[in-house]
Amino acid sequence: MRIRYTVLLPPLLPLLACAIWGIMNPEGMVTTMRGWSDWVMLHFDWLFNGSTFACLLIVVAAYISPLGRVKIGGDTATPLLSRPRWFAITVCTTIATGILFWGTAEPIYHVSGPPEAGLAEPDVFAMSIMYLHWTFTPYGMYTLGGLLFALAFYNRRQPFAISSLLEPLLGERIHKKAGAAVDVICLFALVAGMAGSLGAGTLSLSGGLASERTPLVLGLIIAAIVIAFSVSAASGLQRGIRLLSGINVVGFMLLAVFVFFTGPTLDALALSFSAAGEYVSTFVPRNLGLDPGIDAAWGRAWTSFYWAGWYAWAPVTALFLGRLGRGYTVRAFIRVNLLYTSLFGAFWMVCFAAIGLVTDESGQLSAALTEGGPEAVIYVLLDTLPLAELTPGLFLLLVFLSYVTAADSNISAMSALCVEGITPERQEAPLFVKLLWGGIIGTTAWVMVAFAGIDGIRLVNTLGGFPAMFLFLLAGGSLLVLVVRSWRARPLVQGRGKGSVEDLRSESGKGAKRL
Repeated sequence: MRIRYTVLLPPLLPLLACAIWGIMNPEGMVTTMRGWSDWVMLHFDWLFNGSTFACLLIVVAAYISPLGRVKIGGDTATPLLSRPRWFAITVCTTIATGILFWGTAEPIYHVSGPPEAGLAEPDVFAMSIMYLHWTFTPYGMYTLGGLLFALAFYNRRQPFAISSLLEPLLGERIHKKAGAAVDVICLFALVAGMAGSLGAGTLSLSGGLASERTPLVLGLIIAAIVIAFSVSAASGLQRGIRLLSGINVVGFMLLAVFVFFTGPTLDALALSFSAAGEYVSTFVPRNLGLDPGIDAAWGRAWTSFYWAGWYAWAPVTALFLGRLGRGYTVRAFIRVNLLYTSLFGAFWMVCFAAIGLVTDESGQLSAALTEGGPEAVIYVLLDTLPLAELTPGLFLLLVFLSYVTAADSNISAMSALCVEGITPERQEAPLFVKLLWGGIIGTTAWVMVAFAGIDGIRLVNTLGGFPAMFLFLLAGGSLLVLVVRSWRARPLVQGRGKGSVEDLRSESGKGAKRL
């Protein structure tokens, strides 16, 4: 394998420069980046909202179209993973530390500062917004990118590059004229997104350890996480990620079920069902940022911020998720990556967001948010439940493993972008490239969280997701092209072999014509 220096160096050098700038003049860096972030949100929040909703609609169109019956990798392809392992890896590598950090703290924010003064049922609003931020809409974005790359890499035999997402729309010339530039932009976006997520995980760990948030303490926590995911990345997909994700998803389920049954279960269920009704009834206007009950500034600070953060992860995550889909149909891919993950996210919100909102009627969690920050809220909630001497330790372990799993998968994909010679049979990049990216992500996260705190997480998410959003606008067009071709019974790829597709108009497949 040869290093693609045209992809490796352009994002690497400015990231190093930003890290040095942050160490030498942190206040100046944060002020400048806040100005950039505010400008992006002020002028493009409508595009963040509209594009994420469009991603979801396009994925639904792919599911119901004849494309849904296409097998990723061709008729003879065998699955890379069993369905349970596939789901476990997908959940753990997409949720990362976000759902652990924000799942309990975010609804308390919404109750404390709702978008409309005098909101009649702030608890119902807070819970319905949690469904919006953590279920179908963001996972539609991930599913679109992962599915498109799976078809491009396995069926259309495109190179292991983010530019392959655009080939159905723009043709082979995308690799020659703009391929490296696309990969560079997305690497920069993902480093920003991963740094923001690592910052959130670091705050959660520091809150659980009851330690002061000094630059030294935060640096030591980040160093431990970076070392862990670097060791895991060295073992490759079949070992590190598979093992960690299996442990992680079991831990997720055990903790969620424990909180659900030991907390105020019936009240939480009543709140969750009421919120689900509001979520459905306001689904379209809230996705498009057109709900008259939500102030524009509030929407930019929360909903658009989340879409930017998901976008920052989405392009490179698409490479990883796409690799996992080999041997399954398009519809199976959509069910695992969109439906099942969204249902898991909703279940988590019932267990943590709803239980937390009901528990906060006494004001305990709001006080923790004010006094200790968002990282303190989950630990106060766990203290109100049985086994309070054990559950915080389990939560700490889940935060640690969750980020390690997500970082492992994305560093694997990032590193593969930086080398030539990645094929369906040979998908791992050299170790030193993985270690290099791990160090850069850790340094960026430390600078932002040590000197800007929670604001640093928001800034890097916004600035990382902005360029990635434009890539996904084109990627949505690419998947639409494949959907239209499937309705017209045109071939997904030309010729026979690995990309062949059976006739979708014949249930038996006998005498079939190819798409």
